[in-house]
Amino acid sequence: MNSASPNTATAKPGRLARLDNILDRVLDAAPVGMVVCDLTGVVLYSNPAIKAMLGHSAALTIGGKLTDLVRDDAEGENAVTLHVQRLIRGEVGSYRGEYQVRHADGAQVWVMLAISLLRADFVEGTECLILQMTSIERQKAAEAALAASESRLNFALESARQGVWDHDIVNDTMYYSRMWRVMRGIPAGEPVSGDQEEWLSRVHPDDVPYLLENVPRQDRGDDNFDSLEYRERKRDGSYVWILSRGRPVEWDENGKPTRTLGTDTDITRLKTAEIELAAEKERLRVTLESIADGMISTDAEGKVILMNSAAELLTGVNSAEALGRPVRDIFPLFNGETGQRQDCVVGRCLTSGNVTVVDGDMVLVGPNGIERDIRCTAAPVKAQSGRLDGAVLVFQDVTQSRAMQRELAHSAAHDDLTGLPNRAAFERALSAAIGSARGGQTTHCLLYIDLDRFKPVNDSAGHAAGDALLRQIGQTIRGSCRRHDLAARIGGDEFAVLLLDCPLASGKALADKIVRSIGALLFDWAGRTYRVGASVGVTTITSTPASTLGFMGEADAACYAAKARGRGTAVVFQTL
Repeated sequence: MNSASPNTATAKPGRLARLDNILDRVLDAAPVGMVVCDLTGVVLYSNPAIKAMLGHSAALTIGGKLTDLVRDDAEGENAVTLHVQRLIRGEVGSYRGEYQVRHADGAQVWVMLAISLLRADFVEGTECLILQMTSIERQKAAEAALAASESRLNFALESARQGVWDHDIVNDTMYYSRMWRVMRGIPAGEPVSGDQEEWLSRVHPDDVPYLLENVPRQDRGDDNFDSLEYRERKRDGSYVWILSRGRPVEWDENGKPTRTLGTDTDITRLKTAEIELAAEKERLRVTLESIADGMISTDAEGKVILMNSAAELLTGVNSAEALGRPVRDIFPLFNGETGQRQDCVVGRCLTSGNVTVVDGDMVLVGPNGIERDIRCTAAPVKAQSGRLDGAVLVFQDVTQSRAMQRELAHSAAHDDLTGLPNRAAFERALSAAIGSARGGQTTHCLLYIDLDRFKPVNDSAGHAAGDALLRQIGQTIRGSCRRHDLAARIGGDEFAVLLLDCPLASGKALADKIVRSIGALLFDWAGRTYRVGASVGVTTITSTPASTLGFMGEADAACYAAKARGRGTAVVFQTL
């Protein structure tokens, strides 16, 4: 296939355009006319062989209608449409029939039309129709002249490289033409037995059951089985694919067929193309399924045309349910911090035509409510002409790695023992509070807390008891503060509290509350009860410190004064 523009008959649908060169060469080199249509009969692709057969008909261009090409039958409804509907409903696996189709010059051309329903993920939609057209003009002409001259018929058939067979059902004898022998590698003058068992011995073992079941139906004139495909071994040991078409031509007085006449056509090249196409599809499927990352392919409108199993797992949506739906419905992203729904990354990619990467704090929420941290990239898919055909979204579940990052960030800013912010985190918050107070419009309070009688507990009961007591005191301090206050452990038995937007009187009252709460604690350990206390220093954070000590120095000095007054009290810093 070539890279013609979408207005020509050889333009390919989006998925076929992504197959590799070998498929392009196989399809374009196929000697049989091939057309790919969607289920409504709209043409998606036609190969050079059919152009040579029918000329550059408008009906064969992308978007053309197959019904404009094939002449209506006598019943007034397009016969192709009827048989396609049977294929779609699953009543038959494939269909073959003879039709007259319109040549580009207006003439009618007889073709043998074979229609198969192909479920292919690389063609837009879930299904498509593959039509194979073989010109049978010469065969038809020969059939019309059969009564006048059998020799002319044989000549025409041999010119079309079609072998003729004639089955005398009553006597169970067979006639085979010279071309029938040639396509099997049998010398032209060599007699061939008509015995069915001998014939079946040359048929591929996998095809024997199929022929045993359907040859009698062909002999009876069953319209659904007038064409049979099978493999037969040639003299050189290789196999040739045969398309055998036949119908009864004579009947007895009871209407029972007594003679069947038919032709065989070598369709090996066509079947090879079909097999290679199916193998390429399978390789594509296996490759996609082996990728651990989620992958969603969309068309130019952002609708899903393909998902791998990893994408199904991460989104919680089955690929069959997703096909044809907007990718924004399948892949809803939310900001991990604000919870706001984000613009569709594929939509942004299709709008800009560029690769779009999302690596922030993004969360994918599935239909079952499961949330996953996601990193994703959307890349445009462009035809050789530069036309945007769709996009591919690749995404990874980074929930564990981001959880580790958050855990590490928390550990770096918090005290391992009490879970309160550590000294470094407290000093950063204090610097921010000092900066906000420099304008003179805001006043904060700073509390410096030093435990009383803690060392005897640590020395007599052990470090495990001391650690447990510190955790309990940390919870007590945090519980005494307002929700937006920052309580931190800044040393062994030292704590600090930053009271934002808090006047001095309120800060002193909260410091007294902390002193009472800690003093009321009864700490039981190994059968003994311990009581500790706290001394608290209080200072205000204004536009400038009241002394050269700085705000932490002022609070520490006030705490020292509280200890000097007998411990278990809160003292406000005062300049001398």
